Amino acid sequence: MKQHLTKGLWLLGFTVLLSCVVYPGVLWVIGQTLFPFQANGSVVNGPDGKPVGSVLIAQPFTKDEYFQPRPSACSYDATASSSSALAASNYALRGRVAQTLGPLVVYKGGKKAGQPVGPDIEAWFQGDDKLPEHAGYVAQWADLHNSLAQGWVKADPKNTAIVDAWAKAHPAAVAQFVKDNPSTPTPAAADLAVVYFDDFSKTHRGKFPSAVTKPGRDGKPITVMEPVQEGSDIQSNFFDMWRQANPTVELQDVPGDLVTTSGSGLDPHISMDNAKFQLDRVAGKWATNLKKDPAALHREIEKILQDNASAPLGGLAGEPYVNVLEVNLELRKRYGAPQ
Repeated sequence: MKQHLTKGLWLLGFTVLLSCVVYPGVLWVIGQTLFPFQANGSVVNGPDGKPVGSVLIAQPFTKDEYFQPRPSACSYDATASSSSALAASNYALRGRVAQTLGPLVVYKGGKKAGQPVGPDIEAWFQGDDKLPEHAGYVAQWADLHNSLAQGWVKADPKNTAIVDAWAKAHPAAVAQFVKDNPSTPTPAAADLAVVYFDDFSKTHRGKFPSAVTKPGRDGKPITVMEPVQEGSDIQSNFFDMWRQANPTVELQDVPGDLVTTSGSGLDPHISMDNAKFQLDRVAGKWATNLKKDPAALHREIEKILQDNASAPLGGLAGEPYVNVLEVNLELRKRYGAPQ
């Protein structure tokens, strides 16, 4: 019995040593010797030499000077990767897609072919002051899409603070809300979203609350919330309502990966079609910042895309794509940091 137990313990110790020490050690040496970049997470550094991320994991880019990745259902959190799993009939998906398309989509045919629809969305929205008081576009938007209105309140602490301040200044409206919703005796800011936007629509016709950057008293830029008549917030939030009011207008198709999440929500690549769809915006913004010829900068950035393009199996399968982080780092390297 003792002899069998001793042999078993020796076998256990040898197996543990082989599988938990020797084997991982060999793999570590091979990885660090032959594939150090991949073995250490494919992490890349910025112009200052500090790590900025992994080329294997998508991260958000919001400035117009940068190409933007696919939408993420997990806010680009690698510890919670997931797809959206939203059906085409789900308005949460429709709303997110519409918000993405508003500032980007362009006309397909007619005299306005190739022109963005954003300015027309703004012009339509500003006609809000010609409607009856109860039919303001902002009030309609909040009433029809409660979840989007609540999402706006939750999206930024500044938005929450605005609704909280409004609630303190309008106790009668809050009391009426509680009366109409007895299951919510102490409503949070998000609960009051529809009531807030209904009141906002009456007092600020043809406008929407948005973050505006302006010089402060000391000359430094500050961001404040103000009612605005134009801008990306209006183009994003009211694209779907504008589209339904103009159903016969022909719009240019957009790449699927521009508006759909990947299976993990962390796909670091976008298709070349997606990148070219964003190219005009990126090149135009850099041209404005650097005061360079837009056409020349457009060609220059397009070459950056071509130089960084790849495809599965060395191009034998699939469509060409680019890594968003690598392309944006190249833009940062060539043109500096955006203002």
